[in-house]
Amino acid sequence: MQPPFRNDDLDLEAAVARARPQLLEFLSHHPNWLLTTSRRFLPGVVLNGLDGITDHKVKVSVLLDLLEKAGPATWKQFAQSLCMECNLPLDLEILLLSSAGEGNLSQKQEAHTDVSAQSSVPKGFAQRRHCNNSVSDKDVKQQRLDSPEKYRHLLIDSICRRYGSRRAAGAAAQEQTQPLAFNQAFVNLVIQQSKASRLKERTDKPREGVAGAPKPEECADTAMKVSDLFRSVVPSGTTKVIFLFGKPGTGKTMLMHWICQKWAEGALPQFLFTFLFEFRQLNLLKRKLTLKELLFDLFLQPEDSPDAVFQYLLENASHTLIIFDGLDEFAANMDMSSSSKGGPTLTSPMSISELFADLCHGNLLPGCTVLVTSRPKRLPDFLLNTVDLLAEIWGFDHEKVEEYVSRYFHQYSFKEQAIAHLKNNTKLLSMCLIPALCYVVCICLEYLLLKHQMSVELPQTMTQFYIKMLLIFINKQQGEHAGGEEAQLNCNRKAILGLCDLALKGLEDKKLIFYVGDIPEHVKEFASLHGLLTVFEVKTNGTCPEAGYAFVHLSLQEFFAALCLMVSKRVDKNYLKKKFSLKSKWTLKNEAKTEFMESFHIFLSGLSSKECRTFLMLLAEKDEAWVQDKQDTILQSLKKLAATHLTGPKVIELCHCTFETQDLKVAQHIGSLLNFKYEFKNFRLTPLDMSALVFVMNSGQHLTYLDFAGCLMDVDCLEVLAGCENVEHLSFRSRRCGDDFAAALSKSLQGMGSLKKLELTGGSMTAEGMTNLVQASSQCLQLEEINLQDNRIRDLEVKRVMDLFSRMEKLKKIDLSSNNLSLNAVLLLAKEVVMCQNATELRVRKDTVIIYFSAPSGKVPRSLHLRWEEKKEHVTPTRHVKLCLQDCSLSSQHAEEIIAILQSCPSLSEVDLSGNKLGDEGCSCLLESLTWISISKQLDLSQNHLSVNGICSLLKSVNTCQKVVEVQVSLCCETAVLRFTADREFASLPPREEPVFSTDDQQNGDENQTPTASKKIRLTDSRFQASDLEKLCAVLKECNSISELDLSYNHLGDEGLLQLFRFLPNLKMLSSLKLNDNQISLNSVFFLAQSLSTLEHIKTMNLSLGHMQVVHLTFWERIRVRNTSRWRSSFLAHPKHEAKGRCFRLKDCRVGPEDVTRLCHILAQCPQLTEIDLSGNSLSDQSIERLLSFLPYLCHLTLLSIRNTTFSPRCMVLLINSFNLCERIRMVELRSSENAFLHLGASTRSQKTSCRLTDCAIGQGQIDELCRVLEQHGWLAEVDLSRNQLGDEGLRCLLDHFYQVPVTCSLNLSHNRISQDGVLHLIDAFATSGNTTEVQVSLCSKATLIIKFTSRDDPRKILRLAECNFQPEHLEKLCLLLEKCTGLTEYISSNNNMTVQAAERLLHSLRKNPGPLKISIEEPWVGKESVTNLLELAVQACGNITEITICKDKTLFQLGIKFPRCLEKVESVVSRLHLYKPGIKHACFYQRVREKCAQLQELRWSHVELHNDEAEMLVRILLPLPELKKFGLTSSSIMPTGIDYLITGLQNCQAIEELNLGYMELSSAAIPKLVLGFREMPSLKRLILNHNNISNDGCSRLTEALRNMHYVEEINLSHNNIGDPGLMNLAAVLLEMQNLKRIDLSGNSPSPAGGEKLMEALAYCKHIEELLLSRNVFGDRTAVKLALCLPHMTNLRILHLQNNNIGPAGGMELARALVVCGLLEEISLSENYLGEGSIHALSEGLPCFEHLRKIDLKLCGVTDDASKSLSHGFRQCPSMEEIILSWNALGDGGARELASALPGMEKLKMLDLEKNRIGTRGATKLAEELAKCPEIQFIRSGLQMQIFPAPIRGRVWRQKAASSCTERCLDALSSSQLSR
Repeated sequence: MQPPFRNDDLDLEAAVARARPQLLEFLSHHPNWLLTTSRRFLPGVVLNGLDGITDHKVKVSVLLDLLEKAGPATWKQFAQSLCMECNLPLDLEILLLSSAGEGNLSQKQEAHTDVSAQSSVPKGFAQRRHCNNSVSDKDVKQQRLDSPEKYRHLLIDSICRRYGSRRAAGAAAQEQTQPLAFNQAFVNLVIQQSKASRLKERTDKPREGVAGAPKPEECADTAMKVSDLFRSVVPSGTTKVIFLFGKPGTGKTMLMHWICQKWAEGALPQFLFTFLFEFRQLNLLKRKLTLKELLFDLFLQPEDSPDAVFQYLLENASHTLIIFDGLDEFAANMDMSSSSKGGPTLTSPMSISELFADLCHGNLLPGCTVLVTSRPKRLPDFLLNTVDLLAEIWGFDHEKVEEYVSRYFHQYSFKEQAIAHLKNNTKLLSMCLIPALCYVVCICLEYLLLKHQMSVELPQTMTQFYIKMLLIFINKQQGEHAGGEEAQLNCNRKAILGLCDLALKGLEDKKLIFYVGDIPEHVKEFASLHGLLTVFEVKTNGTCPEAGYAFVHLSLQEFFAALCLMVSKRVDKNYLKKKFSLKSKWTLKNEAKTEFMESFHIFLSGLSSKECRTFLMLLAEKDEAWVQDKQDTILQSLKKLAATHLTGPKVIELCHCTFETQDLKVAQHIGSLLNFKYEFKNFRLTPLDMSALVFVMNSGQHLTYLDFAGCLMDVDCLEVLAGCENVEHLSFRSRRCGDDFAAALSKSLQGMGSLKKLELTGGSMTAEGMTNLVQASSQCLQLEEINLQDNRIRDLEVKRVMDLFSRMEKLKKIDLSSNNLSLNAVLLLAKEVVMCQNATELRVRKDTVIIYFSAPSGKVPRSLHLRWEEKKEHVTPTRHVKLCLQDCSLSSQHAEEIIAILQSCPSLSEVDLSGNKLGDEGCSCLLESLTWISISKQLDLSQNHLSVNGICSLLKSVNTCQKVVEVQVSLCCETAVLRFTADREFASLPPREEPVFSTDDQQNGDENQTPTASKKIRLTDSRFQASDLEKLCAVLKECNSISELDLSYNHLGDEGLLQLFRFLPNLKMLSSLKLNDNQISLNSVFFLAQSLSTLEHIKTMNLSLGHMQVVHLTFWERIRVRNTSRWRSSFLAHPKHEAKGRCFRLKDCRVGPEDVTRLCHILAQCPQLTEIDLSGNSLSDQSIERLLSFLPYLCHLTLLSIRNTTFSPRCMVLLINSFNLCERIRMVELRSSENAFLHLGASTRSQKTSCRLTDCAIGQGQIDELCRVLEQHGWLAEVDLSRNQLGDEGLRCLLDHFYQVPVTCSLNLSHNRISQDGVLHLIDAFATSGNTTEVQVSLCSKATLIIKFTSRDDPRKILRLAECNFQPEHLEKLCLLLEKCTGLTEYISSNNNMTVQAAERLLHSLRKNPGPLKISIEEPWVGKESVTNLLELAVQACGNITEITICKDKTLFQLGIKFPRCLEKVESVVSRLHLYKPGIKHACFYQRVREKCAQLQELRWSHVELHNDEAEMLVRILLPLPELKKFGLTSSSIMPTGIDYLITGLQNCQAIEELNLGYMELSSAAIPKLVLGFREMPSLKRLILNHNNISNDGCSRLTEALRNMHYVEEINLSHNNIGDPGLMNLAAVLLEMQNLKRIDLSGNSPSPAGGEKLMEALAYCKHIEELLLSRNVFGDRTAVKLALCLPHMTNLRILHLQNNNIGPAGGMELARALVVCGLLEEISLSENYLGEGSIHALSEGLPCFEHLRKIDLKLCGVTDDASKSLSHGFRQCPSMEEIILSWNALGDGGARELASALPGMEKLKMLDLEKNRIGTRGATKLAEELAKCPEIQFIRSGLQMQIFPAPIRGRVWRQKAASSCTERCLDALSSSQLSR
């Protein structure tokens, strides 16, 4: 092994390099002397060329080079001459003397020193040499150096004795007593220098740095030799601080000893003095010291003249090296405050912290070199800005391990066997990279090989090695005669336990050095004998040193301390838990408690392994259970730590602990808690770390994710990683990762059989490294993605790499972004990608380069249609390639190469060449070859510097290339995109060799010619003017198949518009024309309106002259009809569309009365005009009046919309008066005084008419005029004046008008500021009026007020009052008013502050009604009153009670009363009740109830609690009543008699027809008794037993009873526990139930088999109307069986099958079969993934359901495509009221389809589209179409909107959308019928 310091390197080169800048500066002032002196040492020939150099510095530099090249001997002679003859600076003189060997001038030199030489010395150059007294000058100088020189030699001798070869020779006899010192020859360590200090992040809060790869300059760590540490880069005179950190056992202390030894041998000539201090000894100092005391008292005293020596040290500080070893072992605080703030003095005593800080800061001994070592833990803050060189000691690499082992076993014959054993064991080799562990392994290996040379089994963990080492040391000293391990432990147990106590107490007291008095004698003898403690001198002052003892290594002390916890009887589990924690590389707040415990937790974990249990039992003298209990405590703590949030370093520590346990179950548990994801950022990982990590990862079965970002690791780590079988995602991000790293990683990949994603980003890998990596990756069969971003791959081997990629069957993605690939490499890559059979996309954009590959071919996905699935099996999927070469600097010269690449691929889907420089020439060349290029989707040529000529080439491609279906061009936006058809028919067509022109002959040619696909041309934002149209039209004329033409955002003007419309007849297939923002005037509007008459195929015309002009025309689809005329072709509107009408919309255009008149004249001539929209045109009253006057002439008009126009009061009257102008008007709606809609009917036949004036600020003063207009027409069916300002007086005025004439009308006055007085006035009018049938009032936030009038005889008279906040005086007046209301049939009161007393008063008031009366009271006290009290209230009512309903959950009390012809006076009843004495009052009350309820027919109680007397009254009095037909008791309890008592009473209900015992939790014992009661209920029709936990047995018993109940029409057994057995028994009974109309079995637990049996039975129930089977998971089998049975259920009206696991197969059959049920009103198939095929089949059957009101398809997988057929079907459902399509996959397309269907659904009230994918466009379209839906009440959209239904006819759309789409939606909403 080469020594790290070579004499020629350091004696000459280092000294000269260090001295040269100062020497050059000094000699440049004296060049003549240097030239004269050089002639003594150099040949004259060499110096001849110097005469021409005039610059002194250059000449001096050349001379110094010549002297240095002449050799070491010549330089030393020159240096000695220079020092003796010149007055040099002292530091320069000392350095030169050191390099010259400190010798005197030889006699030969003195002889050659003649007078001539001396005479050449300039004046003042050698001032120390007076005359000829040179010899005395040398003596003075030598004398000045004597004392320091003596001290220097004294230092050298002392260090040699301590650390050098002399000490090694003297200690040879004690070699076995120093086990952890490197007694063998020193082996160089691996040292890594960091060029960027990471000190700060080591003292920060625990974090792993910034995510992602660090910057290159932060990662440029380089390997270095020990000699490199002292190459100074700091200015002369400045203190240099070198900081070395390393993990425990890496050899820091031994390296410091070795440096001292090498200095003593003369290998460090730049240092005259070297001092070494160990912090663990400095801990012992309690007093303050001066610098002089630190150096002399604590290290070495000079023999004489200490002051002179110290002064010399101060003057030569730059030649002094001070070493501080083990900073992490320093116990005192050390921070910024430690440094002297007022400036230190040499005589001022300071603490060790202050001395150390001032030395590092340069406040003391400035210019010296300070070398500090530490574990990577404790770093003072002041070091952050003072460290000049930072390096890490890594320990050994594999080569140095082999070197060390070879030296260790050099005397043994089995040396090679030992080396081979380590090489073959990866785990052991990883341990040996730490020198201390390497030594322990060698000890164990030596012992085992000496005993068993053939078979060697080494321990697996560090803890086990330490145990083995202890046993070996004991065995070596005591010999084989001492017995086995057990006997040896028994003999030494006391000493070992004492040593354990000493170790633990030392760590707890932060004590690493022990005095003689600290250690028991027997412990000291044992530890010293076996080499476990080392002894040394300890100096704490200048007096005699003391003997100090320390463990030979701190880790050994930690081992014995951990052992103490595990075997000590004094340590319980709680203390053990407290002591166990993970260490981190970060400095933590609690580090002061555990700063010396680096490996303590690892040893504790290791001692918890099963392998250590026997050792612990012997040492502790305890049984296995006691030891295992302690071990389990550590394992449980380890598991708990894994459940916390851990940083990367702590995860590694956790893995080390887990590895030490060697417990696979613990490793699996910890892996699961870490979620199998391991992320490590910005810290170093060793092979030993990786071994522990791999152990945890391999212990489980789950795949893991490994991410290393900015982590420093050597290639040995990758070798360990190769054994990780469970890694699925592997990521490296670091500039350190180059080709060598890639090569090492390549070797490791083969062992990772589960790897799917590999990332190596932010590295320095080149093309060579990539090729090697890819070649290795091709062996990873599961690999799906490779990411090589941000490396240095410039010119890769494209063909070879792509060939390797093509072999990787599962590969999906390769990312080569940010690698500075050349354009040539990109084109080669494109060529290979299109040829590669499994490549699907190449995406290149600037630095982005990504290649995608096809997924592995597997089974074809399940089809929605079974027959379609059969067809798909024979279809071979076609590979489609997407090629994107954006911003690649492609020019026209690359066009041919690009064409060749494109033509070589038969199946391109998209080609993106945007952002290049192809120009007109390159694009034209490409377009000419387009016919021979197969592209199925689009070609993007945007941003390629195209001109108008280039656009013409694009347009011509529409004709030359049959596959082009769309051209999108914008010169201003530099957009140029061609889109193609993907139809298969073009795949087989031959290329067209010449363009096909549209001629008259062709137009009248063969009818059987192949139809041409429609084209879309978008030429927007290109500044086209009218003058450009001629050229443009000439190109467009060649293509007669244009379906959409968009010329928006140009400058065509009126002239261009006129010219274009002359050209329109040539575009035979045109369906859409857009001319937005083309600077047109109002004249063009009139021209366009007139074209509605001249061009009959126009469908809609949308015009706007606002801020953004809009001109959008759509056309009916036309068919070509052959005509015999040669000069003209006839195009007619498709007959199918004639009846649909046409639409004209003009918005945001200021038109006056004359303009309106002119426009109306034009529109009146337009045939089939059904809709006119004149919104936002600021129409005046006169304009509107003229518009309305034309309504009778617009014969086909159905809707006139005027939105966003402020209407005056006069204008509102004009609009209402339109009823009198045109008899076809069916509705006038005016909202917010800004939006008006007039709906017209197709004829003048009598139909309902409505007037809605909402939110129009109408007050009392306008009522008379309003009513006058309405009376002219004859009152309407509906008048809505809600949200106005009528007030009480307005209400009175309006009622006066309504009561004057008999009308049948609904009047809505909600939100009109009506008070309680107004309500009472209304009730007064209601009581006395004969034509008012219903009044509904609510004064809460809903503010509802609705009145219904009738002109016919209607027996109903209903009063509904809710939340009116009545006061007592109001309630009294209410009762008085109701006494006058003799015809009242129903009174509903809800939360009106009605007390119990007021309720009694009310019941007394309602006594003159001739017919039945229903009274409902909903107040909070209902829920609090007992059943008895409520019955007492009920008997206060006049008449006979026919119904009693008590719902305490709803606080509802309801009575039905039937009045006899002759009523008993109330006064007599009350007086009679008061006559009863208290003793007989109870019995009298029962009697009174029996009398009042003699005609009781309905009894319903819910959520009541019946006590004994109440239960008795129910069973004995109420249930036996002869006319009781309906009884319900739900969610109630009978205390304490229970449900059995009630069921017994039910046997007396012989007339019962309906029995409801839902939510009663019937027991299994109650069912048989209930069955007995059924026998006494021959008339039972409805049986409701839902939510009762009825089991199969209970269901079977019920079915037996049902056999004899022939009148049953309804059975509800939903939400019970009925499975197949119960369901099959029920099915057997259903065969005989011919009257069954409704059955509900939802929420039970049958299987598909039970479901099939049920369906077969239901087929025999001919009258079934409602079938409710939700949430049963029946599946496809049951659905198919139901489909077969549906033809027998022709009366079915309601079908609920939600959440039944019905898939596409069952859904398809069911949807097809439903068409036979023509009476269906409600269908629910929600929460079944039906698939598109089923949805299509259902849609086809929708026209058969004329009565369908509601359809629920929530969570059925409905897509945009399926919505098209659904929308078509909805249009043909005339009764549809509610559509639920929430939680599906509908987007904007689906929303538009549904919106188009809305106007046709006249009765639709609710549309639910929540939680879809509807965006702004779809929501806007929905809102626009709502204006045509008069009945819609609310719509819930998927655009994050929540819609709540308003009362009665209010329509609400409450939006919570993002701000980007709010404005557009609100604009649309403001014009719809939805209120804000």
